[in-house]
Amino acid sequence: MRLSAKAAVERIRMTATSALQRLEDAFCLPSNPFNPMRTGMRSVLAVFALLAFAPCLLPGVHAQSPAPAVAEAAKLPVRYGSVLRIRGAVTASDGDLRNSRVLAVGDPVFVGDRISADATAEALFKTDDAGYLALRSGGDFVAERFSAKGNPSDQFVLRIFAGALRVVTGWIGHTNRSGARIFTPSATIGIRGTDHEPYVMSPELASQLLQTPGTYDKVNRGGTTLESRGNTLDLEPGKVGFVRNSRTRGLLTLLLPVLLDRVPEFYVPGQFDAELDTLSEQAPEKSLQELELQRAKPTRTGAADPAQTGLQAVPGTVQPAPTPLASPAAPDNARVAAGPDMCNAAAIAREWLARFDAAIVRRDSAAVLVMFAPEALVKAKIIGKDGTATELDFTRDELVQSAIAALDGLTEYSQRRPLIEGRVVSAGTCDQLEITSISIEQGRQQGRPYRFEALESYSLQLQAGEWRAVKASTSQR
Repeated sequence: MRLSAKAAVERIRMTATSALQRLEDAFCLPSNPFNPMRTGMRSVLAVFALLAFAPCLLPGVHAQSPAPAVAEAAKLPVRYGSVLRIRGAVTASDGDLRNSRVLAVGDPVFVGDRISADATAEALFKTDDAGYLALRSGGDFVAERFSAKGNPSDQFVLRIFAGALRVVTGWIGHTNRSGARIFTPSATIGIRGTDHEPYVMSPELASQLLQTPGTYDKVNRGGTTLESRGNTLDLEPGKVGFVRNSRTRGLLTLLLPVLLDRVPEFYVPGQFDAELDTLSEQAPEKSLQELELQRAKPTRTGAADPAQTGLQAVPGTVQPAPTPLASPAAPDNARVAAGPDMCNAAAIAREWLARFDAAIVRRDSAAVLVMFAPEALVKAKIIGKDGTATELDFTRDELVQSAIAALDGLTEYSQRRPLIEGRVVSAGTCDQLEITSISIEQGRQQGRPYRFEALESYSLQLQAGEWRAVKASTSQR
């Protein structure tokens, strides 16, 4: 059977695209579409794929098919959605950022388009797997890969350079979770069929908002997984995750290990969020309905089935299993000399907290407890889900029970202390000190993720040559 020129070109394009994808994976090319190595190698592989497959896979079409038509087919972009709503100036630029177009309602968007919104602009896109993507003001992102043919190999890979998105996943987030990924400068976000809001906060914006730069992710429905440096944090609806470098440990983990952080104030609804809330409720059912329609479409004779091409998730994006975090540098047996002529309160504070943090890393409840005097009292001020503050009192015996339970179920723990201060209570003596520290920590307690920030204070007394806490307090911020 002899095919029309148009049908022949389409078959070449589909077959070459599948072959090209397999060759890219085999060569382990970087996932960034703007990488010059990838661009150059992709051109070579594209020519190879077309020359190799065109003559033998198209019965009735001869190798001398018109070269211009083949070249045109090889350059066809991969569409992943269209503009549903827009406000202000939103542009789409090509891979080298030299050519750009202003988007309007109904315009298609393609893999490799770098889409940017002005400071007051927003856009809502419908994706071709029946999902939705809202671009917030000042946002900047690109779709690196997209395939939505109703096959197990379907995938949707985004990269956010700056700003925020709200993503309501389509059928890919339900049928091939490993193929739905979002990359940021500091993290990878895995998607578990969800409505979530990833936010890449630059150092400049963070300084204006008095926040910490990095990757935030707020989950509205479903769930996501934040991955960074081999560590993972699962997020459930109503929770916000954040990726940061961490080195030390804190008191609040022992007392209140399941507390979760509140939603930061910089998360504000977008122009189209009211409509998106309704679409989000309907998206799971409707996306699966569209998936069934997609699967019911007849497959072109002779066209390669993407499910059989070995198409995989972006090479290099699979994160290793979580590994234990390194213990603080201070050795457990380190001591700071105490005496009237040598009372360095700041050094004593750092050393005492380093031993305390190291004991938590080792899950050594006995080492934690000897740092508290038998008569020690511990206070904790926490903020509930409704925003109200509650104060709790603990004796040393209660701290014992809480520490054992907390350390037994503690995993993937990370934390840092941006502030440590120490001062002598009475001038001329060195037997009583006050320590103040800010602790920012997160981890998993009995499998449940948590994160919080707290102000800690300790009253230390020198007892039998050892500094022990007689009072301690922690207040969630």
